[in-house]
Amino acid sequence: MNYTDQQLIEILDRLRSQPAENEILEFKEAKNGYDFSKIGYYFSALSNEANLKGQPTAWLIFGIDDKTHQIVGSKFRRNQKDLDSLKGEIANKSTNQITFIEIYELILPEGRVVMFQIPSAPQGIPLAFEGHYYGRNGGSLAALNLEEIERIRIQNRLFDWSSFLVPNATIEDLEPEAIEKARIEFKEKYPAKKNQIDGWDDATFLNKAKITLQGKITNAAIILLGRPESSTLLSPSVAMISWILKDDKNREKDYKHFGPPYLLNAKKVLENVRNLTIRHLPSGTIFPLETSQYDPWVLREALNNCIAHQDYTLYGRINVVETPSKVLFTNVGSFLPGNVENVIRQDAPQDVYRNRFLADAMVNLNMIDVQGGGIKKMFETQMRRFFPLPDYDFSHSDRVYVTIRGEIIDERYTQLLIARTDLDLWSIILLDKVQKNIRIDKEKFLLLKAKGAVEGRYPNIYVSSLIAKSTADEVEKSQYSKQRGFNDDHYRKMILDYIKTYGSATRKDIDLLVFDLLPQILSPNQKKDKIDNLIRALRKTNLIKNT
Repeated sequence: MNYTDQQLIEILDRLRSQPAENEILEFKEAKNGYDFSKIGYYFSALSNEANLKGQPTAWLIFGIDDKTHQIVGSKFRRNQKDLDSLKGEIANKSTNQITFIEIYELILPEGRVVMFQIPSAPQGIPLAFEGHYYGRNGGSLAALNLEEIERIRIQNRLFDWSSFLVPNATIEDLEPEAIEKARIEFKEKYPAKKNQIDGWDDATFLNKAKITLQGKITNAAIILLGRPESSTLLSPSVAMISWILKDDKNREKDYKHFGPPYLLNAKKVLENVRNLTIRHLPSGTIFPLETSQYDPWVLREALNNCIAHQDYTLYGRINVVETPSKVLFTNVGSFLPGNVENVIRQDAPQDVYRNRFLADAMVNLNMIDVQGGGIKKMFETQMRRFFPLPDYDFSHSDRVYVTIRGEIIDERYTQLLIARTDLDLWSIILLDKVQKNIRIDKEKFLLLKAKGAVEGRYPNIYVSSLIAKSTADEVEKSQYSKQRGFNDDHYRKMILDYIKTYGSATRKDIDLLVFDLLPQILSPNQKKDKIDNLIRALRKTNLIKNT
């Protein structure tokens, strides 16, 4: 709520009357200004402490002596526009882009007071600033200790909507076709148990696959395997995926809605997406790039992530919005890991899941990856296709937006990725931001400049065109290689390196890895035969084994 001046005065008087500062209250004189980073540290600390104390808000107040609690006045960001911009500055460096509930300015006879109203950290999610968690030790700023971090994180484990039992629901509320599909996927996930699985009845199988609990139907079971009409059993929560087609002027042209069973219908949603073949001719080369707009695995991963991480208690639906040049996926709920780059860097299962029970079931049904590397793999796949990387937008506190682009934004970016095989994923992530006009830190700009990947004067920078021009011959050779392909040793090494990195690889993974790199003169069936031969050769030499 927005407070009136009179209400703010009453709140201020109540806070000043307290004998001392505490974990959720901080006074600062800030007579002329205050360090931005310290504001962020206090924002994180007070938010986390409010969560631990069960309080909805905390307060940071400028213009007050922290010892006497007398009003001394503050000149901190006297310009209203500068004061308002602080919300965005804090959001850019905090978990899930959380920021102040409101910043109030009070002009009192004793002086100007600025009151920052800070939200409690979300249930199960400690709030970080610049990647670090802060807390309070009495009235002093300190790092949030491990016990406190775990105490906040465990809140999420105590509430898992997906594991709740559905009153009066029975196995008859599940779709038989979906159960059969679940068996197929479970056997593919655990081939060693194939004979056992064939001997289980449906009730036993659902328990073993962790979709039901002791024979009881869970919310996760309805989401993944429920009959279409069973979605009403989840009310007031919503189980719906909407596919919406829009034209280049954002006008709606078509739509379809899909409910349970998501195990079957997720595929049907994506079958509506028009995955056209596009041809692109980079300057300086006679060979066109011919490829589909979207990689099917990337679209599938994006949608399954929406299903797994949707906050079903917010009563929203999942949207898949298709336009001529991109597909936008949205789901309600904040992004629990907070930062995509941290997820990619960690490349491991998440510490916190909103729907742990649902996520485990989706792993068992081959819908998502237990290793937690799905997002990184999406980035790597787009990179190998020379396309823009996925865009994650967390600017809305109650919804996550993920955009997969099916067009080339900046030809120089594509040319650079073709010509420069020495660039690592992190460099390409930065280059992708440059082509999208997203500002990067100056030190990161200098790293890219040292690699000859960007030009211009900071912050007005762009992907280097000099590289593309000076390596026209290399680009031509690269395209020639795409026509002829590489020798078999090169492909075998790629497969071995992938397995060493990830521990294992399915046939789908291997296809995704090398299919587009095989000679373009081969037909799709010839490419599949080629991959069969590569795998067979590795197996015969005992370098890999099929489990």
